[in-house]
Amino acid sequence: MIKKFIVPIFFLFTLVSFAQQATSSPYSFYGIGDVKFKGTAENRAMGGLTIFSDSIHLNFQNPASYPALKYTTFSIGGSYLTTKLKTSSQEENARRSAMDYLAVGIPMGKLGAGFGLMPYSSVGYNIQNIIVGPPQEEKKYTGTGGLNKAFVGFGYAITPKLSVGLDMSYNFGKIETNSHRFVAEVQYGSREKNISTINGVTFTTGLNYRSKINKKYSFFSSLTFSPESNLKSTNERSIATLQYSVSGAELVVDETDVDAANTTIKLPAKLAFGAGIGQPKKWMLGAEITMQQNSKLGNRFNDIDGVNFENAVRYNIGGYYIPNYNSYSNYFNKVVYRGGLRYENTGLVFNNESVNDLGMTLGLGLPLPGVFSNINVGFEYGKRGTTNAGLVQENYMNFSIGLSLNDKWFVKRLYN
Repeated sequence: MIKKFIVPIFFLFTLVSFAQQATSSPYSFYGIGDVKFKGTAENRAMGGLTIFSDSIHLNFQNPASYPALKYTTFSIGGSYLTTKLKTSSQEENARRSAMDYLAVGIPMGKLGAGFGLMPYSSVGYNIQNIIVGPPQEEKKYTGTGGLNKAFVGFGYAITPKLSVGLDMSYNFGKIETNSHRFVAEVQYGSREKNISTINGVTFTTGLNYRSKINKKYSFFSSLTFSPESNLKSTNERSIATLQYSVSGAELVVDETDVDAANTTIKLPAKLAFGAGIGQPKKWMLGAEITMQQNSKLGNRFNDIDGVNFENAVRYNIGGYYIPNYNSYSNYFNKVVYRGGLRYENTGLVFNNESVNDLGMTLGLGLPLPGVFSNINVGFEYGKRGTTNAGLVQENYMNFSIGLSLNDKWFVKRLYN
């Protein structure tokens, strides 16, 4: 059944992934933008926890999870984000909706495979700053674009308890940033436009270990490592003279290309480890820590000032609870109830002030009647940044939804 939908949805998602603007954060100006993928809808609802793998959900943050699949799994997800941006003197609201991922997982005995496409990072902001004169001066900063990620991964079950995996991703996309300046009583304004076309390959290796503690409880653990990698950034820069039309639109009077050196963006090494305990198909509680050498992170252009990078760390804690997995009389007894907490030092430092991100999550896994497929919904409330030291504080609410469809493929017919 699900095979009929995969090709057209992949094609549609490819178009959408190039067109969407999935963030409204001024912090997305730096590096490669906001890294948008933080797990599937079910992972995000558990505070971003990725240590648990089962037979009907894709966990493509750890390729070692693929052998756990028992059914061919098609997974698609999207989110709606509303953000209140605050400074020490102003507040603004922004809303964004975006596709988050599209992937397929295929079990092949001890071997499992997964492939998919997702928007990996996003740049999106529109900032206006008016300086009261005389003369009055208006500055405006805009940014759009981001990176997409196409990936393929394989996992192998060495033993029933231990599996390993490798994921290869090709990252590609374009980022455009503009800065405008107008001064009162001056006929023309100016604009600097920067365009970066970025591409490169990254790898992730993973381990999954699962063992029974006793007849009732099990232990789960997960380890992933992504080595340092390089993305190639082909850069263009132009300077333009602008004039406002009667309607208020900006008209380009003159534009000149400026030499901009191509750069190499270092994506730092990342290590994640987590562990948890639980009773399969009943409950699970776990924690995870992710460390990334963001002090080596680079910008698209080497002449960007005002920001430093430090090593980043993220802590996740979460889990799930199912009242009665085998219930036939009460649907809500089969619902998966999820929750979690997340704290992250993002690695960005402005004016000696670190940008931190704190969030809490809740979610539900809603089984579809008659099949192993399900709909997963989640809610996240969080805060990133601060109003200290001239920074922007982002209070956000994120609503996510994911669809996990499961089917048997490659079944040999008994009768022709």
